[in-house]
Amino acid sequence: MGISERHETRHQIDDLEDQWRESILTRNVAAADRLLSEDFMAITANGMLQSKEETMANLRNGQVQFKSIDITDRKVRFYGMTAIVTSRAAVEGAGPNGDFSGNYRYTHVYARDAKGVWRIVSFEASRIHDVHDKDRKEQDRQP
Repeated sequence: MGISERHETRHQIDDLEDQWRESILTRNVAAADRLLSEDFMAITANGMLQSKEETMANLRNGQVQFKSIDITDRKVRFYGMTAIVTSRAAVEGAGPNGDFSGNYRYTHVYARDAKGVWRIVSFEASRIHDVHDKDRKEQDRQP
């Protein structure tokens, strides 16, 4: 991949990442469906596996609601027909198990198919536990 092609492809991935964020915030099931591969698999921040069908069901039924997702520190790397995106996300939202607002690092893996279409094949999120989180937990435990 030449420099200009890599630059253009980087813009494509950035655009797809923005589309993903927007589809999650607005619960746009059709857009999310187009972005995910049929064999998509996620590892959620609590360590659970989630298929495309489960991800789409959560989006469709509103079980998981995002108020905001602010993305920073995005890095995109290419390996042939694969792109790996790592980012930091400040998230506000809630799901069936309560509030999950906080800071996360996540990875999206994109694969380009024979027609040149990029799709998300994998996602993994990890919560960032920083000193401030620990301080808040300590304060919450105090009488």
